[in-house]
Amino acid sequence: MTKRPRLDRRSRRMRWSIAILLVLALFGAATARLFIWPPLAPLPGHVNAIIELAGPAIDGRDTLALQLAREHRADFLVQSTTTSEAGTHNCLPPVPQVTILCFHPDPNTTRGEGKYIAAEAARRGWSSVILVTTPDQAWRARLWTARCYSGDAYVATTPLPLVDWIGQIPYQWGATVKAFTVERSC
Repeated sequence: MTKRPRLDRRSRRMRWSIAILLVLALFGAATARLFIWPPLAPLPGHVNAIIELAGPAIDGRDTLALQLAREHRADFLVQSTTTSEAGTHNCLPPVPQVTILCFHPDPNTTRGEGKYIAAEAARRGWSSVILVTTPDQAWRARLWTARCYSGDAYVATTPLPLVDWIGQIPYQWGATVKAFTVERSC
């Protein structure tokens, strides 16, 4: 009779272990799909604006945004500035035949960037944009842009340095939960 409770305890432990492994596998798969290798539509040949979002790997974002502008993918190149850059008028260098704009989002989040995109698009008649960011932010950038802006939004990503992934995965999960619970509209 003493063997039966021992088997039940082992069986419960085994079930819990399997359940925990399944949850971890699902969490890992969701993390990979949303933040590491997000699905990205091909970029069109031309849009109204290229918008570089603020965040980590800014040098890579600058390089990609400028490359797209030099390819004449848009008539406007717009840069979202970080708090330290706000008000300094430091913006991207000139690109022939491309209007360069800078802004500091309010609030200073991806949501604020989405609000700016919507307002500027309404003012300038934009119907399509390319968002330049890193893979970890791509999904939320599309989410906030779609909540605020009715035009087409495409995403181009630049690599995120390995050291930044450690902080960005938890940050992106927290920001995603916030976007679906606390801040549900533009």
